[in-house]
Amino acid sequence: MRQAQATLSTRTCGRGLHEVTAEVDRWVRESGVADGLLTVFIRHTSASLTIQENADPSVRRDLDTFLDRLMPENQSWVTHRSEGPDDMPAHVKCALTDTSLAIPVSGGRLALGTWQGLYVFEHRAHPHSRQLVLHLIGD
Repeated sequence: MRQAQATLSTRTCGRGLHEVTAEVDRWVRESGVADGLLTVFIRHTSASLTIQENADPSVRRDLDTFLDRLMPENQSWVTHRSEGPDDMPAHVKCALTDTSLAIPVSGGRLALGTWQGLYVFEHRAHPHSRQLVLHLIGD
C-alpha cells in the first residue's frame, strides 16, 4: 500500500464553478498509484468542491443561480459581514455543499464518469487563490 499527498493551489475568477479535473488527474498519474482512493479537501470556508457535469456550461450557471436564490446577499438577518455582503452567503453555500470528496482511482486515472468533472465551487464574488489538499492511497 502506497500513499501520496500534495497541496494544489488554484486561482478562481470569482463566483462559479472552476474545473480542476485536469490538474488533479495529472497529479494522480504522476503519483504512480494505479488503483486506490483519492481524497480531495479544500482548505476554505467560502468555497467548496463538487463533481458535476462538464459538457454543458448551463448546468454550472444554473447551480450557481440556484444557490444565489437560496442564500442571496444583503439579508437583514445576517450579522456576519466582515468581508462584505457576499461573506456570510459564501459560508452558508459552503456548509450546504462539500469541503471534501472521495474519488476512486483506476488504472492511474480518476474514475470519473464520461460527463463528470471536478470543480472548485467559488462562493465569493471576487477571484481567490484556493488550496486543495490531495491524499491518495492505493497500489
